[in-house]
Amino acid sequence: MDVQFYDDPAEFLAVAGPVLTADPVVGSVIATNSQRIVRERAAGVPKPTDRPFWWATVTDGADVIGAAMRTMPNPPHPMFVLPMPDEAALLLVTTLLERGEHPGGCNGALPAARVIADETVRLRGGTVAVAMHSRLFECREVIPPKVPPGTLRPTGPADDDLVVEWCEAFGRDADEQGGREPEPGNTRDPEAVRQRILAGRRFWLFLDSDGEPAHLTGVNPPAFGVSRIGPVYTPKSHRGRGIASHVVAELTARGLAEGTRMCLFTDQANPISNKIYEAIGYRAVVDMANLKILPD
Repeated sequence: MDVQFYDDPAEFLAVAGPVLTADPVVGSVIATNSQRIVRERAAGVPKPTDRPFWWATVTDGADVIGAAMRTMPNPPHPMFVLPMPDEAALLLVTTLLERGEHPGGCNGALPAARVIADETVRLRGGTVAVAMHSRLFECREVIPPKVPPGTLRPTGPADDDLVVEWCEAFGRDADEQGGREPEPGNTRDPEAVRQRILAGRRFWLFLDSDGEPAHLTGVNPPAFGVSRIGPVYTPKSHRGRGIASHVVAELTARGLAEGTRMCLFTDQANPISNKIYEAIGYRAVVDMANLKILPD
């Protein structure tokens, strides 16, 4: 087996394409982020130099058996991994440590993320703590919910400040709903959100019957035929009206009608979100985790 690191996302995608194509739903996070950064590079956005920033593949002969990336803007910049054999995960983390880089934590598919975090602790000390258990869902057929009064429309430049504000609020509220203390690493960097808006990420606002914004949902551009919904945010004053269910169902149905596979993540500690997405047709695909590595 061999590990290869890449500074260029386009080069990484050329190598990792077969594994992303084989399971594009599970690979959605790496695919969408990599393609977004390819677009940003083409638009002149420079590579960050103040933090680790790379992609990696693990190969066995000619076969790619694992893929990872480290592009998270918030400290400690944890890496993100796709499913891979335990021995591939062990080789990835030992190679990373040998080149003098601590992973800072590990997000992604289980059990690979856990193997990497545990091996880091075994070799470098510390303890592993679960920041969040998440679950990836896919919808093949929408079960339409009740339609609340109001209007769904795409955002425009005049909405950028609200989009940034609500993306930040989404991170704080997600922690609260999951019973966690808010952490800076779970908020969205305002400049990163603005870059995503300018790079073509699609956000939608739901306006209530008075024409006031009552809900925000983001939809990633398709990558390898898959589009991922998120964030999904309803301010507290507008919750309990079925708005999130309606908006996610509507945007999912539109994506499916265009021939795109649709997926989203939920926080396993938030039974409400899991319940509403299952009610509109989403079904679990794989469990993932956000694992922190705490110093002794």
